[in-house]
Amino acid sequence: MNGRFPIALHIMTLLCSAEGGVLSSEYMAGSINVNAVLVRKELSNLIKHKLVSSQAGKNGGYTLARSAAQITLAQIYETVKPEAVLGQAKNQPNPACPIGKQINQHISDLYIDIDRALMQKLGDTDLKAFVAKFD
Repeated sequence: MNGRFPIALHIMTLLCSAEGGVLSSEYMAGSINVNAVLVRKELSNLIKHKLVSSQAGKNGGYTLARSAAQITLAQIYETVKPEAVLGQAKNQPNPACPIGKQINQHISDLYIDIDRALMQKLGDTDLKAFVAKFD
């Protein structure tokens, strides 16, 4: 697991709350309480996935690339999705063991099911509905 999804979702929530206004990476870093370099790295990733737009110049910054109602939490998660939500084993099991020779396939099947359920849940909520939870 990693902390990229909460950062990406925080960024997207801030941009949605700005209602079309332009936000700086420094402002977002202050809200998230992380270094602005980390925010800019995540913003670059969100731009690459066409969820965020940037504006250069003195009054530049970042905005949502499209309506928050058209962005699901699943789309945000896809931009930072780790290879395995629950982690990867660093060792290879013993192929002579009746469990060891099958464990990786069963874990892989389990991860596919978990990923499907997670994406379904995140896909049911758009950014606009998520932001509506805030006062």
